[in-house]
Amino acid sequence: MSLQIIGAESMGVRGLCCLVTLPHRRILIDPGVSLGYVRSGLLPHPVQIAAGREVRERILRALEKATDVVFSHFHGDHVPLMDANPYQLSIRSLPDRFFQLPCWSKSEEDLSPDLRKRFHDLADLLGDNLRMAEGRSEGPLSFSRAVPHGAAGSRMGTVMMTRIEMDGGVFVHASDIQLLDEATVNKVIDWRPDIVLAAGPPLYLKRLAKAEREGAWENAVRLARSIDVVILDHHIMRSREGLVWLDTLSETVGRKVYCAADFMGKPRRLLEAERSRLYREIPVPDGWHEGYAQGRLDLSDFLDVLKDRGMGF
Repeated sequence: MSLQIIGAESMGVRGLCCLVTLPHRRILIDPGVSLGYVRSGLLPHPVQIAAGREVRERILRALEKATDVVFSHFHGDHVPLMDANPYQLSIRSLPDRFFQLPCWSKSEEDLSPDLRKRFHDLADLLGDNLRMAEGRSEGPLSFSRAVPHGAAGSRMGTVMMTRIEMDGGVFVHASDIQLLDEATVNKVIDWRPDIVLAAGPPLYLKRLAKAEREGAWENAVRLARSIDVVILDHHIMRSREGLVWLDTLSETVGRKVYCAADFMGKPRRLLEAERSRLYREIPVPDGWHEGYAQGRLDLSDFLDVLKDRGMGF
């Protein structure tokens, strides 16, 4: 089994996209990307946008080879969108073969009106290829029932986790669980994975209560002591506090706990957490974002910034 993480916060974008390659299947999970539209009152810095463009292109290349696609839920950093903003992945940009692939999906249960529209956008395009997967198994693939997006009863709704099995290994993708629900973490452990890729807690949110932070820590320790390879990313890597938390976790359990960049052998680039600093160090001309949205501006200079800082792919 080969695991390639394509996009996540430690790699410069919002998302938790990966490609799992088996002898006869190539399974792309959560082919979406976002940048956080406004953070600290600022639109994404062009350096972030350059990173997002790279990740979108890598997702499109993966779709050209994929045999299966999985949608854990319908937030804009996890699925292609009909109404994508300039920093997301548009359905209109997808290769024709995407519409012929089996797409294993969370159901439309408990979706808000906006998310239900995204579900139906995909259903209208994919027809019978959009397959409700919660609680199902097919070959090496197994899918959880709906679990909380974060804490139990979250206003953010629910997500679907994926288990992939092959001779000698089990991988679990636990998108947006945030380690805030003990029963969900128990389910991951019960699946007995060798590798898990999961969303860590959103430490950057002031509304995250002390009890939730403590519970996430306890769940992370249990996870890291139960599974050989644990990769925590997504929400936790939206602040530099997440790096300290992750490194402290590694020290506590006596083994390396990875972020996505670590696992892929890439430099950590928490570009969203560094947005304000990027604006200070690399000023953005007035009207730049409007020009970019209209397709009038080139990103090559900002791609060069990533490379010059040792943060290129």
